[in-house]
Amino acid sequence: MPRLVWLNGCITPLEEATTSVADHAHLYGDGLFEGIRIYGRKVFKLDEHLDRLYHGASYLGFTMEVGKEQLKGIVLDVCRKADMDDGYIRLNVTRGTGLGLDPRAVKTAPNVMVMVSTLALYQPEMYDRGLDVITTSYRVIQADALDPRLKCIGRYAANIMAKAEANRAGAGEGLMLNAQGNVAECTGDNIFLVKDGVLRTPHPSSGILKGVTRDTVIALAREQGVSVVEDTITRFDVFAADEAFLTGTAAEVIAMVTLDDRPIGTGEPGPMTRRLTELFHAHTATGTPF
Repeated sequence: MPRLVWLNGCITPLEEATTSVADHAHLYGDGLFEGIRIYGRKVFKLDEHLDRLYHGASYLGFTMEVGKEQLKGIVLDVCRKADMDDGYIRLNVTRGTGLGLDPRAVKTAPNVMVMVSTLALYQPEMYDRGLDVITTSYRVIQADALDPRLKCIGRYAANIMAKAEANRAGAGEGLMLNAQGNVAECTGDNIFLVKDGVLRTPHPSSGILKGVTRDTVIALAREQGVSVVEDTITRFDVFAADEAFLTGTAAEVIAMVTLDDRPIGTGEPGPMTRRLTELFHAHTATGTPF
C-alpha cells in the first residue's frame, strides 16, 4: 500500500515527491487545500470537497487548467494506484511558481497536488473518553480580512499556534473565539453543543470554516428529527451544555468533555454524541468507489 503523490501530472512515492522552492504557497501561503477520507475503498464526500476547492480557487483568482471532473478522475486514479482500503487524501492547489508577492509575478499555471497517505488525529481511546479542551488566546481571522469559508493554507498559522498552546496545556484541542469573544471553532474542528435535545453550532458568520463533516452531521441529525440551530454561541453556552462534540474530516466525530478543566454535562460522551457518531460511521459507506 504505497503512499503516493500526483503533482502536475507526475506520480511519485511520497518520500520522493518535491516541489519548487518558489511555489507561491511555500513563499506566501498562497494556496488552498482539502483533506478527504477514504473509507472501505470509497472516497467520502469527494464532490463536496472539490466544490469547496474550486470555489476557493475562483475567489483567489486562480486560473485553473485542470477542471473539476478531471481532478476528480485524477483523485480516484491515484487512490486505485495507492491501493488503500482506508486512508487520507490531501489536495493542494497553489497560485503557481514565482518570486514576488504580486500575483503578476507568477508566470505558471496553478500547481496541483494529490497526496494519498494515512492520518490518525486522535488515539482510539480518546473517542471513548472524549477530549479535554482549553480556550486558547488566539482568535480566528476576521471575515473582513479573509473569508472563513476559504480553506487557505496561509490562514492556518493562527490555528497551529493555538494547537501548540493546547499541547502545552496538555489538552486535546484548543477552542478559538472570534474578535467579539464568541465561540468560533477549534483549531481543526467545528464544535456542536447539545442542550435540552437541541443541537447548536456556531453560525458561519461567527468566523468558522463551513466544514464538510459539520454539514454531514447537521443533515444526519435533521434526518433523525433533531432540531439544529446555527447560532451565536458563547463560552457560557458551552459550560451550560448537556453535551459537546467536535467534527472534522481528520477528527470525524469526537466528544468534548471538558472546557478549561470544567466538565461539560456529565463529563463523558453523551447519548446524542454517541448516536451521531454511529450514524456518521454508517454514512461513510456512501463514498465514491475507486
